[in-house]
Amino acid sequence: MNLTKNENVLVTGGGGFLGKAIVKQLKEGGDRVTSFSRNFYDDLDRLGVEQIQGDLADPGAVNQALRGKDTVFHVAAKPGIWGAFDAYYRANVTGTRNVINACRANRVARLVHTSSPSVVFDGNHMAGADESAPYPERFHAPYPETKAMAEKLVIEAAATDVQAIILRPHLIWGPEDNHLVPGIIKRAGRLKRVGDGTNLVDTIYVDNAAHAHILARNALKRDPTLTGNVYFISQDDPVPLWEMVDSFLSAAGLPPVKGQVSAATAFFAGRCFESVYRFFGIQKEPPMTGFAAKELATSHWFDISRAKQDLGYAPLVSTPEGLKRLKEWLNVGEQQ
Repeated sequence: MNLTKNENVLVTGGGGFLGKAIVKQLKEGGDRVTSFSRNFYDDLDRLGVEQIQGDLADPGAVNQALRGKDTVFHVAAKPGIWGAFDAYYRANVTGTRNVINACRANRVARLVHTSSPSVVFDGNHMAGADESAPYPERFHAPYPETKAMAEKLVIEAAATDVQAIILRPHLIWGPEDNHLVPGIIKRAGRLKRVGDGTNLVDTIYVDNAAHAHILARNALKRDPTLTGNVYFISQDDPVPLWEMVDSFLSAAGLPPVKGQVSAATAFFAGRCFESVYRFFGIQKEPPMTGFAAKELATSHWFDISRAKQDLGYAPLVSTPEGLKRLKEWLNVGEQQ
């Protein structure tokens, strides 16, 4: 097998934060890249990427998009901590099932599936956990529950007739972030530390996450016996969560978080907000949820030895360098 041969590749969610970073690296490597998203993106057009607009929940559209492809990077998903379960299920479970079925129908050689460490988060501290960590008996939000269901579908398919690897990047950040960092900046001045502030977490710079996806494709191409494997990926440098939040705020020229609430108080408040928002049918995200309170107060960092060994993964961009790039990007945004 020619491991250096350029491929016809599809990236679902190619216009998104992680998806676009993967697309850029694939293009730099010489692959012919197509993006499948609901919207059209000028940035991808400038990169010379073919764009197919469609809905992951539409099996016909997904099947058409996968025709003639060698590898699929399934990145698209519905993220967030609030919303109707059906909406998460439609995007994350039905969408993934359609991708798997289309891989079968079109004899796509490889699937790299983007999952999340939240699929094994049970609300308690996770310090140095590895891929043997079980799924929890109960989930605290639709996102991790539906991502776990999707992950199981990929693992099941990989055990039979689809060559697939699953990656679990944790707290992706960097320039062009449209979710994590903007959410923190938006709440600047109102944020309070949850818990005692000592909880360590993993994060991953967006270009490192994209690099891991390319390595996963290459590893699966080189060694098909890796099919069905799950890998945590990160900066390999756990940091205090609230220290990282302050670093993001500092990059935006904002002061650090002031004030603190106990984990129990935040959890209680989150559950109250959830009840009120559900009762009145409020669609926007509450100021706090039970799931968010648990995530903000606990440690969750992971042993990435398996990714190092099997994929050859190591972060290319350090956290300090990533923060420097983030600050430059935020400053450019302010000047425009």
